[in-house]
Amino acid sequence: MPSLLHARVHGAGPTGAVAALALAAAGWQVKVQDPSPRVALLCRARAYAFTHSSQRLLERLDLWAALLPSLAPFHQLRLIDAGCGRSVPFSHEDLGRGSSSKVEAAVGWIGQHQPLMALLLKRLDQHPRVRLQLGPSPAPDPTPRQPPVAEREPDLVLAADGVDSPTRRGAGISLWRLSYQQACLAAQVELRGLDDNEAWELLRPEGPFGVLPLGKRHFQLVWSAPTPRSRRREDLSAVAFLDTLAGVLPDQLQPDALLDHPRAFPVGLHLARRLHRGNTVLIGESAHRCHPVGGQGLNLCWRDVAVLQHLAERAAKGRLSPARIGSIYARQRWGDVIFTLLSTDLLVRLFSNRHPLLLPPRRLAMALLGRFGWLRCQALGVMTHGVGGGPRTVGDDASPLALARPRISVSR
Repeated sequence: MPSLLHARVHGAGPTGAVAALALAAAGWQVKVQDPSPRVALLCRARAYAFTHSSQRLLERLDLWAALLPSLAPFHQLRLIDAGCGRSVPFSHEDLGRGSSSKVEAAVGWIGQHQPLMALLLKRLDQHPRVRLQLGPSPAPDPTPRQPPVAEREPDLVLAADGVDSPTRRGAGISLWRLSYQQACLAAQVELRGLDDNEAWELLRPEGPFGVLPLGKRHFQLVWSAPTPRSRRREDLSAVAFLDTLAGVLPDQLQPDALLDHPRAFPVGLHLARRLHRGNTVLIGESAHRCHPVGGQGLNLCWRDVAVLQHLAERAAKGRLSPARIGSIYARQRWGDVIFTLLSTDLLVRLFSNRHPLLLPPRRLAMALLGRFGWLRCQALGVMTHGVGGGPRTVGDDASPLALARPRISVSR
């Protein structure tokens, strides 16, 4: 019988926490470390879009039913090119003809950080194969009464410690970086003129603008614009912010109230030059980050976890050497990661301008999407399930979609 495998996860945010639960479900012993205290992990003010790839993962980990009451489903996603005045609605039918399950009736779900993180930390605390260590590591006792017990070297180390991952840097893995010279302004508002079950993605010349339903006429805004403009809007009074917002939104949408303080954060693209080194594997934003257009970020991170869980299960059953997990994981993830980064980058570059030569292909693309249901199915399917539709279940030598690497700057 295979011996018990051990993993150490650096980072207890949404991706690190889900990865730890996935490895524990696969039969591994897991230690999770994060220098942030519990209250800091819980109190981040943000919202996430969940696609069906994330729903499947959470369901496998017995998390979905507990999280669902705090989520707001949306049954239609409207893509709007504000520059040429065209729009295309996507519905749950575009996820696959003939689907009738209750889950498939939603295009996706919007959820806030606090309920998600509270559930994940609770499950980490309760799981018998997980040891959770939050906050700064305690200083060593200068006069120990007993020699310290040597901790077993883990079979797998997961870097889930974010964009500036110390674990990635410690492994000597550098990044490709690309700055959009944009910032995203996140704010929650009360709106009139939009159904609670509809999400909008406005492609505007200054940058993409997401309007995501939270229920009860409350909406999360993800407003991209040049960085100086976003910083100025962040500092506006509530009345001035709502007046500015009313001038940007389509006429049918009327903002009534600002529900929180707007927060601007920089956006960019980054990609690790490799996804593993030795027994260290990069997942989530320690490995990649894309523009938030289309709400792809967290779902892309959790598809990393889905692939990793499949490999961890095979290793726990003695069907795969733990030393091979990193290389196989990297081969299986490159296609989805690079495709998502390049497609979101293309959307930003193609639609965040008023260049007259780009208007005809934009009109053509929107017209084709509006006319052909199969094309909407393909587009929404990739956004929802990723390239390959989830973790591969074929042999170790299955290769991902071959795509050229972007030529962007390298930094450590």
